[in-house]
Amino acid sequence: MSDGLRIRLDRTLCDGFGICAKHAPEYFSLDDWGYASLIGDGTVAEKDRDAVMRALLDCPVHAIIAVGTSRPSDDGTAHPDARPEATEPEPRNDSDAVAEFVR
Repeated sequence: MSDGLRIRLDRTLCDGFGICAKHAPEYFSLDDWGYASLIGDGTVAEKDRDAVMRALLDCPVHAIIAVGTSRPSDDGTAHPDARPEATEPEPRNDSDAVAEFVR
C-alpha cells in the first residue's frame, strides 16, 4: 500500500546537479545538459519513499516538491495529514511597539 507521497519537479529551478538521479534513478532522468526530468506522474511507491525523500532533501535548489502525503488512519484507510486550524492574530493597539526598520 502506498503512503500517498507524490512529488513534482520544477524544471525552472533545476541547475543540473544530478543528485536526484543519483538517489532515485527510477524517478529522475537527466537530459544531455544534466537537467532533471521527472519519470512518471510523480506517484512514489512506498518501497521507494526513502530514496525519493533523500533526493528531495539533497536537492541544492529545492526543485523537487512533495505535493501530497497521507498516512494510514487507525482503521487502515489513508487520510490526508491534519492541518492545524488558523488562528486570528490578536488585535494590535496603536501604542504597541512595531518591530520594523525605520529610517
